[in-house]
Amino acid sequence: MNDAPLLSIRDLKVAFRSGKDVREVLHGVSFDIYEGETLAIVGESGSGKSTTAAAIIDLLPGTGHVTDGSISLGGKDLTKAGRREMERIRGREIGYVPQDPMSNLNPVWSIGFQVKEAVRANGLAQGRKQVHDRAVEVLQQAGLADAARRMHQFPHQFSGGMRQRALIGIGLAADPKLLIADEPTSALDVTVQRVILDHLATLTSERGTSVLLITHDLGLAAERADRILVMNQGEIVEAGRSAEILTNPRHPYTQRLVAAAPSLASQRIGDTGLTSAAVEDAPAVVEVRNLVKDFSIRTGGLRHEQFRAVDDVSFSIPRGKTLALVGESGSGKSTVAKMLLQLEKPTDGEILIDGTPTSTMSRADVFRLRRRMQPVFQDPYGSLDPLRSIGNLISEPLHVHGIGTKEEQHQRSLELLEQVALPQELAWRYPNELSGGQRQRVAIARALALKPDIVVLDEAVSALDVLVQDQILQLLSDLQQELGLTYLFITHDLAVVRVAADLVCVMEQGRIVEQGTVDEIFTNPQEEYTRRLLEAIPGASLTLGGGTA
Repeated sequence: MNDAPLLSIRDLKVAFRSGKDVREVLHGVSFDIYEGETLAIVGESGSGKSTTAAAIIDLLPGTGHVTDGSISLGGKDLTKAGRREMERIRGREIGYVPQDPMSNLNPVWSIGFQVKEAVRANGLAQGRKQVHDRAVEVLQQAGLADAARRMHQFPHQFSGGMRQRALIGIGLAADPKLLIADEPTSALDVTVQRVILDHLATLTSERGTSVLLITHDLGLAAERADRILVMNQGEIVEAGRSAEILTNPRHPYTQRLVAAAPSLASQRIGDTGLTSAAVEDAPAVVEVRNLVKDFSIRTGGLRHEQFRAVDDVSFSIPRGKTLALVGESGSGKSTVAKMLLQLEKPTDGEILIDGTPTSTMSRADVFRLRRRMQPVFQDPYGSLDPLRSIGNLISEPLHVHGIGTKEEQHQRSLELLEQVALPQELAWRYPNELSGGQRQRVAIARALALKPDIVVLDEAVSALDVLVQDQILQLLSDLQQELGLTYLFITHDLAVVRVAADLVCVMEQGRIVEQGTVDEIFTNPQEEYTRRLLEAIPGASLTLGGGTA
């Protein structure tokens, strides 16, 4: 390793201006990254991790600006670089993988077009065929199966994990000296996560590429980074070798982070000791029988072909229990959820709610069913109207279903805020004024407005840092015990499944390959695919300091 750091940051201060007020968000941050090194920055939302990354590549949002300090790349101070020079540095010398794949991909351009634009912009290939071949290679390196065919598809036709892989491919396209990866795998399942992180490790060892990894996943940081920086409220509170930080945290904040991180050693929150025999005897509120869903996939021009997303899926959920549907991106988990919510029609098979097939329900019956069954989606910001106040958003389902007067609806929204442990004064604020964890609590409150007995949680905690994730999982457990809720919990995070679910169904390529209680699946998996999922969990082999979630 070269004695001189590739990236050196000294006393970095960043502030945001709002009218006449200036608010400092980074308070004298200093660290180095050396050639071939992977450095992880961990901390909860709002700690300054992403602001640090944005300052390095001169992409601070809004009125953000560097007020003091230096950012040196190979001896060159980037805070003094001009716009054209930074445009040349971005991509070729510093690659960047942003967190949110949907807002960072243009929805009206195909995936292939956007990757080709990156290939051309960085001068990686000349001529149409060379550009196309390089773009396919970029997507393959990022772990996207059948890349040549997928080039013709658009972002909305990709799962969240597939969109993230496209962004990772773009970030790696020019083989930069430094790759800034801001939560690069938060939307990815564990096996694809391993493919991507193994690829980053190959870059680091073979080409001397340095990686600045920003993550809330402590297991991932412990397994993949050489060193870890822990940030809290714009300051670095602890730094050191990964194994030392994670197994023997010294700062109280680091200790809280480690204690909140779910792991395979964690126990079910509010453990019920459920057995397979008890499941068979319990009355099922949701039954899915031989469910099939086919889609028509565009393959280029006007050509289409049939794709089976869900293939003969069957399971049941006892009243008041949680069934987790797990598997890789594209395995069919979210498609099953959409059919359960009546947002997609099954090609074949049936769904029964309390023994009644949904296929025989009239439109009015389906409308009434939606009072009983509510969703909580992965992206709380995308599912909340930014132009409406929090109080109006929570009471909207009551208005749609004609329940109560305007005053009663408002009172119910205040009660729901209290129920999800949020202050009532948030009712007059807007989604952009809330943190990610607060927005997810609002989404849960809105889902509870109609007093449903079935809640579908589609990756509801995957984008949250470990402290907020721990709070949300505890909240969901408390609400389940208090209100008798039945959960379908869709996730790619098996460590979360360990603490959140009673039952598990493992999906692969549209089919359920294994199902059982959490203890059965985690302690004695029967299928090789399930064993691979468990082995791929970041930090599975590491023992973290502190307690369990």
